Parts: sequence; structure tokens; C-alpha cells
Amino acid sequence: MPKHREVRRLPWSAAEMFDLVADIGRYPEFLPWVQGMRVGPEQGGVLVADMIVGFRMIREKFRSRVTLDRPRSVHVDYLDGPMKHLFNDWAFRDVAGGGCEIDFSVDFEFRNKAFEKLAGMFFTQAFEKMVAAFVKRAEQLYGPRG
Repeated sequence: MPKHREVRRLPWSAAEMFDLVADIGRYPEFLPWVQGMRVGPEQGGVLVADMIVGFRMIREKFRSRVTLDRPRSVHVDYLDGPMKHLFNDWAFRDVAGGGCEIDFSVDFEFRNKAFEKLAGMFFTQAFEKMVAAFVKRAEQLYGPRG
């Protein structure tokens, strides 16, 4: 079961980073392996999203419930797809001197043991690539900050 938690300080505000992460309909524009996204209407800070992820010959659909608490957090609950479970949390906090601290955690397990093994082999590289994609997107949207 791959698990990861990372705390990182970034030069953008908590509100800016929240808005970037919460705009899940745009994930196919910048996140690797995200091939499609359908987002239901937001009701009381909660929405349901279907994400299609693909890598080489593998293509899977995930359904999740996303809870938004602007600008503090984004919480993802897995509803349906190829996983046994998936938990994903983002927390955003402005810091003195500018910028914000992001606390990101993910914990998942595939039903298919072959997928689980494959995910475990590439998890660190894939995670780093996805984090880099969020940072690059922030630079595109908000500009580089010193």
C-alpha cells in the first residue's frame, strides 16, 4: 500500500494554491496521466468527480467525492474504481514572510495485486512528477516568486 506525506513551503498564498488544487476540472491540462475529468456540480463545498487515468496500455476510471474548505483544505474520498481504498488530503496555511505551507498526503491500495506492484515500483517517481506539475502550473497561473 503506497503512502506518502509531504510538507512543502511554496511562494504562493494558501488561497492561490487552494484554487489551483480545487480546480480539478483542469487537471487533464497539466497533470501527467490524467486523460479526462468529469466534475459534478458543487453543493455545499462537496462535489463528485470522475477521473480517467492512463499509462501505456492501462486506463482506469476513478470516482471520488471532493470536499473543499477554501482556503484551508481539499479532502478526497474514493467512491469507485480499481482501488481498495484511496485517501488524499491537502492542507494549506499561509506563513509569515509570504507564501504558504502545503501538507499533502495520499494513501491507496489497488484491488489488483499486479497494479499494486507496478504502482509501488514507480510511486516515488510518479509522485515527484505530479508535484512538479502542480508547481509548474502555479508558476504559469501566478508567476514565479522569488
